[in-house]
Amino acid sequence: MQEIRRYVSDNKQRFLEELFELLRFPSVSADPKYKADMLKTAQYVADKLKTAGADTVEICPTAGYPIVFGEKIIDRSLPTVLVYGHYDVQPPDPIELWHTPPFEPTIRDEKIYARGSCDDKGQFYMHVKAFELMMKINSLPCNVKFMIEGEEEVGSSNLGIFVSQNKERLKADVVLISDTSMIGLENPSLETGLRGLSYVEVEVTGPDRDLHSGVYGGAVGNPATILAKLIASMHDENNHITIPGFYDDVLELSEQERDMLNRAPYNESEYKVDLKVDELWGEKGYTTLERTGTRPTLEVNGIWGGYIGEGAKTVLPSKAYAKISMRLVPNQQSDKITKLFKDHFESIAPKSVKVKVTPHHGGEPVVTPTDSIAFKAAQKAIFESFGKEPIPTRGGGSIPIVALFEKELGIKTVLMGFGLDSDNLHSPNEKFDLANFYKGIETIPLFFRYFAELSK
Repeated sequence: MQEIRRYVSDNKQRFLEELFELLRFPSVSADPKYKADMLKTAQYVADKLKTAGADTVEICPTAGYPIVFGEKIIDRSLPTVLVYGHYDVQPPDPIELWHTPPFEPTIRDEKIYARGSCDDKGQFYMHVKAFELMMKINSLPCNVKFMIEGEEEVGSSNLGIFVSQNKERLKADVVLISDTSMIGLENPSLETGLRGLSYVEVEVTGPDRDLHSGVYGGAVGNPATILAKLIASMHDENNHITIPGFYDDVLELSEQERDMLNRAPYNESEYKVDLKVDELWGEKGYTTLERTGTRPTLEVNGIWGGYIGEGAKTVLPSKAYAKISMRLVPNQQSDKITKLFKDHFESIAPKSVKVKVTPHHGGEPVVTPTDSIAFKAAQKAIFESFGKEPIPTRGGGSIPIVALFEKELGIKTVLMGFGLDSDNLHSPNEKFDLANFYKGIETIPLFFRYFAELSK
């Protein structure tokens, strides 16, 4: 451990400078105008993997953005760890809410502020530097493969094809992912599950053109008003989702499981202060930790229609739109939930408008085993690095490829994240603590050591 910490200490500034270079690429996969930057980012990742010591590095084309693959095989009889991450990031909008430019990383209060600093550039780059560290001090105990993709933020639609066509190449004993969070450095944790996702866009159309709201208001259905009513009807007075059949497949936790989940440190007052809200909102009968990790949700991610420019324009809009995401829990299936939403939304729409539901992407919920060799290796690594046993938690986010890896490659995943829930993922002023970044680089080699030892 001392040698690991010494190497990190000696190279802290270089690690940070390299991460800053990576963060300066505006690798936004959702917007085609960033295509050139996406390709430059993939090349940068490939170059750094090769410099770190990978024998094979390839930028693999897909129908969308490329996947960077790298590997170091020291002995095929030894176990293999497949590291997954993504180099694409969320759009930075709204730009005006950033305190500093989103693609010019800045350090404030020992935190790195930049889009992608935590999700996921800062976290996957910990693995690149941990790999470099193991190569430099001659301590890599098993084989390692890297698969860093560029479409995670838009649903990883081409990753499944790549995985199914490269099963032998991707053959491994475990997938290691740092695209999740932990409670904190004082209370390290390991996520044991993730929610799934169904993401749709809805369009409500009324008249064939925008109308004068004075001349036609009160006589013609307003798509924006009707959309708001339709969305509001999706929750009842207990904030329970009203789509028929939505909860049919939900796997309820036992009282023992609920008790264990709620043992994680949580302070509601601090939670509200951090978010600057006076009251929390959610499904009645469940705690915040249960709502965010083990219960399904339906949220509006964006809503628009009509005139939204400066000043006033008294218009009755022809169309209104919304983007809606549903987080799913075991044993819900994304395709089934998408169909239930579509059928329900269409059935409750009044005849004064036409509605269209367009599915975007989805993913399945997963629960990772806590009795596997890999999970035990992660526990031992965190205990040695932090001096505390990690607390098992459930993640509220979604990483659709975790279920894909299990289905296509037959291997489980360890979710060893070093971000924090308060790191403003997908929001302005995304951040990643310097301490967490360096701690990740120190801890990852310990996982490799214990995974190799326990696999014997």
